[in-house]
Parts: sequence; structure tokens; C-alpha cells
Amino acid sequence: MELGTFFQSLTFVSAILSVLLILLQQRGASLGAGFGSSGELYTTRRGLERSLFNATVVCVVIFILSILGLLLIPA
Repeated sequence: MELGTFFQSLTFVSAILSVLLILLQQRGASLGAGFGSSGELYTTRRGLERSLFNATVVCVVIFILSILGLLLIPA
């Protein structure tokens, strides 16, 4: 397997996983938050929410690094 093909596959898989992980995350904003009256306190991420957030960050970093790898590989 060529290095370019590997980076293309890695970019595709990490992009799909990043989108799925972002969509799985809960958002605490209600309709009132859109108008500036949230009324919710800042809470820390715990449990599954924290794991999803960390996995999302890792997938996005892998996505960015794979794109940079594709840019640096001579065509």
C-alpha cells in the first residue's frame, strides 16, 4: 500500500468518525439560549460525554495531520 493511499484512507475514515462523534455530543442549549437567556450553569464533562469529547479531539487531530501528510507527499 502506498503512503498516499494510506493517508487518503486515513483522511476519509477520520472525517466520517469526526462527523459522527460531533453529532453524538449533547448540546445543552435550548431555544432560549439562542436569544441570550440560557440560565444554565457551567458544568464539567463527565463519563461518556468526556470520552466522546476526547475521541472527537483525537479524530480531528488525526484528520488534520493526515491532510498535512497528503500535502507533503510528492505527487
